[in-house]
Amino acid sequence: MALAATKFASTPEAFSPALIARIAERARDTRAVAIAGIFHAGSGHPGGSLSCADILATLYAAELNIDAANPMDAARDRFILSKGHAAPALYGIWAAMGLMKQSEAVRLRKLGSRAQGHPHVLDMPLAETSTGSLGQGFSVAIGMALGLRLQKNAARVYALLGDGEIQEGEVWEGAMCAAHHRLSNLCTIIDYNKLQSDDRNANIMGLEPLADKWRAFGWHVQEIDGHDITALLAALKTAADCGDQPSVIIAHTIKGKGVSYMEDVPQWHGSVKLTRAQADDAFAALGLPATTLDAMLEGAMEVRHG
Repeated sequence: MALAATKFASTPEAFSPALIARIAERARDTRAVAIAGIFHAGSGHPGGSLSCADILATLYAAELNIDAANPMDAARDRFILSKGHAAPALYGIWAAMGLMKQSEAVRLRKLGSRAQGHPHVLDMPLAETSTGSLGQGFSVAIGMALGLRLQKNAARVYALLGDGEIQEGEVWEGAMCAAHHRLSNLCTIIDYNKLQSDDRNANIMGLEPLADKWRAFGWHVQEIDGHDITALLAALKTAADCGDQPSVIIAHTIKGKGVSYMEDVPQWHGSVKLTRAQADDAFAALGLPATTLDAMLEGAMEVRHG
């Protein structure tokens, strides 16, 4: 399935082809680790992990000020995965960026593993906060942005929200708060894949007109194709220089992006068990041989945490 190219066209902003290629590779690797982890665990949330892979890859490979050698430096940008069930993708991009061992990233939901089904800050400080209860990660991001400003710290805060998540009232309280405090150091990205746990958003609680709602709350709003790396880069660049408003990027995505049998199918949201054949098909769709999956799982068996 393809997004409507005419509605969300790429910007004319020039970015290095090498950068675009590097981000695309990181996104592929993120998807591969997510699939491997969900297969190895026997459960997980593939749909929303795959839909946000391009967003995460663009953030970590080109936007966030995070030093792999010193990832917890006070000057770092903060990223919060408010849609915490997409943790397989977060571990995937961390592995792709050298912030986490791949062998550990695929040990999703295993006893003794730090790679639990939702990010846990006490095990993984880079997660910034534990997330899973929808809406709460966004509130923490707002608090961090306000705190950084009070400390005169130039770091920025980025929060990734799911579209089903923004049906929570806490999100709209937060949106009002961030605009009131003019938190221009806060950038929120919505993974707008139009599906949630049980059905399509529109059938459960419609979100439109979504852009108008955020504008009415006083936010700078951009609407893009969330799989277009050039558009993502340009939107993030604009978000960093939009006056005294918090910024929201509505990224139109496809649930299950990159694996055709999962794309735009609500049943692949979560609580699913991948068969080996399905995992192999997913890796083939990503252009990777089944031996890559075998190698990932072989490494995972060797990792133990007490």
